[in-house]
Amino acid sequence: MSLTNTYENTVLDWLLTTDSATRPTSWYVGLFTSDPTETGAAGTEVSGGSYARTAVTFSITDNAATNSAAIEFPEATGSWGTITHIGVHDASTGGAMIVHAPLTSSKAIASGDVFRINAGDLDITLD
Repeated sequence: MSLTNTYENTVLDWLLTTDSATRPTSWYVGLFTSDPTETGAAGTEVSGGSYARTAVTFSITDNAATNSAAIEFPEATGSWGTITHIGVHDASTGGAMIVHAPLTSSKAIASGDVFRINAGDLDITLD
């Protein structure tokens, strides 16, 4: 996963200046049908069909954060299209994207489908 420009600047401010950084207190996974890019605003986030960003919690080991529980989106009540990317946001709607990444395999979501990320399958690593 890659940090967005906004959060790259936040990390640098916190590490290398005396500026304070406001830390998120909640995290939400969003699904995209195209790449949101480093700006966090270029991709197309799913909308409609009962879609909503889903809360996520992380556990940290060494230099990696991993989702500590399964992330299950609501059952789609219409087509969500083909999911190609995910992003972690600091708000359930609006807000800023923190990190983004392409899926290993894209996934078409039709009415009645449920998109799920198993516990331990979403990793954010700093190297």
